[in-house]
Amino acid sequence: MNIRDEILINQFAQSVVTDKPILERFGLLALDEKRNYLIYLIDLIQQSKPLDTDIPKAIEGSNQRLTFTPCVMLRKGVATHNLIIISKLPEYELTKVLKLFLSLFKIAYLRRFAMEKDHSGKWWYWDLSNQDNVELALKSY
Repeated sequence: MNIRDEILINQFAQSVVTDKPILERFGLLALDEKRNYLIYLIDLIQQSKPLDTDIPKAIEGSNQRLTFTPCVMLRKGVATHNLIIISKLPEYELTKVLKLFLSLFKIAYLRRFAMEKDHSGKWWYWDLSNQDNVELALKSY
């Protein structure tokens, strides 16, 4: 995952963009790249401190059926080892995994965003609808 992808994910969490550009970029990746992308996203999720109580909202926000394999597996908890197991599902499941992980990230991220908004040392909590902030974030890498 590169800085542009990370900005895009944080913009998604702030409702600046939909998941469509993320899904499009993900769809262009090779299988190993998709798995690495999901592992990086798991790191972002864990940094946002998800709670097991976020799971029903994450499933609902992903617009997926409760019976989809990633959703069934997520109900076991948001611990890192469980998310890693989900990320190792077959390739045909990985778009569902991405949607679910994005939804989980957004819920946890917004909780942290409320506390850390505009923290000068954390560009991911800046207002990313402001192109100047996006440019500053890009320059930080």
